[in-house]
Amino acid sequence: MNIIISNTVDQPIYMQIKNQIKEQILLGELKEKEALPSIRKLAKELQISVITTKKAYEELEKEGFIETFPSKGSFVSAQNQELLKEKQLKAIEDQMVKMIEDSKAFNMSLDELIHMLTLLYEE
Repeated sequence: MNIIISNTVDQPIYMQIKNQIKEQILLGELKEKEALPSIRKLAKELQISVITTKKAYEELEKEGFIETFPSKGSFVSAQNQELLKEKQLKAIEDQMVKMIEDSKAFNMSLDELIHMLTLLYEE
């Protein structure tokens, strides 16, 4: 599992961890029932507080991405493929809503936005 913590983003460290683990699960890099590092081990590897790592794992568990078993550790949850696809689509939709709001704030027309999106998509 590869997690990179950045001090240059306006996102709490626990969110960075949560989002990177979630992305690895959604992309299939972390497989169903795969064990995650213990909270203490991950905290040590990232040189951060155990409390921060614990919060990231708790958030992932609330969202149904991992399961934690006392004395055994945390594991990637069995994922319903349709639910996974829906979560991915929702994430893209959220980013697009932000993009549309930003483009409207700069008085960008729909045609300009579509043109820009098309150029970026074809790269």
